[in-house]
Amino acid sequence: MKRIYPWLPVLSILLALGLEAGLENTGGHIPAQRPYQIYFLAVLLAVFSAVAAASRFSARAKAWIGDKALFVAVVILLLTLYNLATKKFGFLPVIFFPSADRILSVLVEDFDFLMICLAASGKLLFTGFILGAAAGFITGIAVGFSKTAGYWINPLVRTLGPIPSTAWIPVVLVSFPTTFSASAFLIGLAVWFPTAVMTSSGILNVQNAYFEVASTLGAGKYYQIFRVGIPAAMPHMFIGIFNGTCASFITLMTAEMLGVKNGLGWYINWQREMMSYANVYAGLIMISVTFSLLITLLFKVRDTVLVWQKGVIKW
Repeated sequence: MKRIYPWLPVLSILLALGLEAGLENTGGHIPAQRPYQIYFLAVLLAVFSAVAAASRFSARAKAWIGDKALFVAVVILLLTLYNLATKKFGFLPVIFFPSADRILSVLVEDFDFLMICLAASGKLLFTGFILGAAAGFITGIAVGFSKTAGYWINPLVRTLGPIPSTAWIPVVLVSFPTTFSASAFLIGLAVWFPTAVMTSSGILNVQNAYFEVASTLGAGKYYQIFRVGIPAAMPHMFIGIFNGTCASFITLMTAEMLGVKNGLGWYINWQREMMSYANVYAGLIMISVTFSLLITLLFKVRDTVLVWQKGVIKW
């Protein structure tokens, strides 16, 4: 069994290829111009065959395939079951559940247009995220270090912050000159609240002994803020950023479905209205891959900045 285990993905892929080649397609599904599913499985077959073979000589490859083999094999098996339920036997409604071939064909043939939509979403997301994170840091630092600021700002944070940013859509759409600025504001609002709360909470939980020692050694007010308080509050601040990032993704998709002229959310909504669900699934795959990469990048930045907490929170 130990010798077969690294080859489980390969066996699963071979099963998928055999069923794809051996069974006739049911009627109703629009065939793709090229057999993209077979191309995709062939690439996977080459990759996992190479890794399984390398696992006999490389400890790193052995550890990787030992951890991933069962998961990959099951995922490919589930995709095979989906292929049987759609293209081969037609158990699922054709219009809502296109074949994997059709979804892959959209990803390949509409790649340029999907990249344009991704760039538009990225521009909107980063504009709102940077503005919201900056406002959250400033608010959190002010509340954390100043009792006067806390007295005036805390009630606003506690009353306005918990309101979902999408609830402001009716007000925002008539208050901003363009849908882009309105959408960026909504994303910034979604990021601002968790960042501000966690930043102020982190600063307020810093031990007074740190400030007393810094003051005894002659540190001024600004030195205590930027060299003692903020570094000590960084773990809380990153938790606020993570929460704000997830909220920004949700708000981005909602905002793009309301009025902007481009973006992945707009693309999904447009294709849904056209009843082109292969394009809808392709857009969802793009969102999933992109956001997963962004979260991974954020964790890398966190592990670099907070070296002493590397691996405490895993992704």
